Amino acid sequence: MNVGTETLAGHTVVIPAGRVDFNSASEFQAQLERAVGGARAPAAVIVDCAALEYVSSAGLRAFLLAARAAQRAGIAFVLCALQPAVREVFDLSGFSRIISVYPDRAAALTHVAQGPP
Repeated sequence: MNVGTETLAGHTVVIPAGRVDFNSASEFQAQLERAVGGARAPAAVIVDCAALEYVSSAGLRAFLLAARAAQRAGIAFVLCALQPAVREVFDLSGFSRIISVYPDRAAALTHVAQGPP
């Protein structure tokens, strides 16, 4: 698994590629936590999952813990561009009802740019 990051208009975009499974989940979680709790906290964290091929239950836990940390910090935490297999895992587990999911990065950026409702 590889994870890249970008900054767009004050938002941090986290870009995982490959598999988030038992072997990589703890490092992925640490990277998400750094994105949420960095020295200069972003307005939002967007996880662009376009290159994410697989997520295990350990990976789901990493997403959940990061989403909770973002909520405590008052930072929006959203996902976008889930591949069909990954989307199915999020839907079946109920995580797509807990964490906002958008079809692509542009839609996610539009949502977070609007700020809280």
